[in-house]
Amino acid sequence: MAKIAIITDSNSGITQEQAKEMGISVLPMPFMINGETFFEDITLGRQEFFKRLAEGADISTSQPSPESVTSLWDRLLQEHDEVVHIPMSSGLSGSCQTAMMLAQDYEGRVQVVNNQRISVTQRQSVQDALALAGAGKSAAEIKDILEADKFHSSIYIMLDTLYYLKKGGRITPAAAALGTILRLKPVLQIQGEKLDAFAKARTVSQAKSIMINAIKNDITGRFGCSLEKPGVRLQVAHTENEEAASILEAELKEAFPGHEIYTDHLSLSIACHIGPGSLAVACTKILDI
Repeated sequence: MAKIAIITDSNSGITQEQAKEMGISVLPMPFMINGETFFEDITLGRQEFFKRLAEGADISTSQPSPESVTSLWDRLLQEHDEVVHIPMSSGLSGSCQTAMMLAQDYEGRVQVVNNQRISVTQRQSVQDALALAGAGKSAAEIKDILEADKFHSSIYIMLDTLYYLKKGGRITPAAAALGTILRLKPVLQIQGEKLDAFAKARTVSQAKSIMINAIKNDITGRFGCSLEKPGVRLQVAHTENEEAASILEAELKEAFPGHEIYTDHLSLSIACHIGPGSLAVACTKILDI
């Protein structure tokens, strides 16, 4: 059985410490803050990131340098037969395309998975890859299985503020001002490639209801699973909103009895565009391994 190394990036929410426990590698995502480069979970922690964000610092995201990617591959291939690399969604960053191009020089020993996931759903892909490798699958087989499963996940995110979408140019200042006056709680969705609008709510309670109902529809409709028999994994994610996330987790357990709920922070790359105070509900269909 081939010895396979699993790599992802910090958009998965997997910390460097967790990566060691899981036996994988995590590439830290670079950030530019007022012209200075930082690396997620290496030289930039969540507390410092949100402090800078609140101060109005000029923050932008980037992708890992080609050199950092290939040097990690080269090091791992000294002790492994193959590498499975699981970057964030190709629709949200160019890092996936860059990795796919770089992998062409590795004669099939590096397989880059383009299964269009991020955050808790990307983390689940890493866990699935580990299970598949343990079941004796090759790197190419793992890539094919994960990519065939790519649309069996959903994320719905309620925003606390429109300020950061306006700052990033994703909505007009007029739309942001109107949303603020009306105190709207926009709900966004990630279905595969893009971060898109999904619904508008007047209250946090209404927004949570919208997200939970959307997940129910995905489970029974898109995924073809039963609400009673767990066929999916449910997740809660947030940006600096621990207490509200705990409450949402309890509400999900009531809405989906018998399902385990995993709760984590949204990655800093997402937080950069939506700001603090967000809440998200996600689900991924359980892979048949």
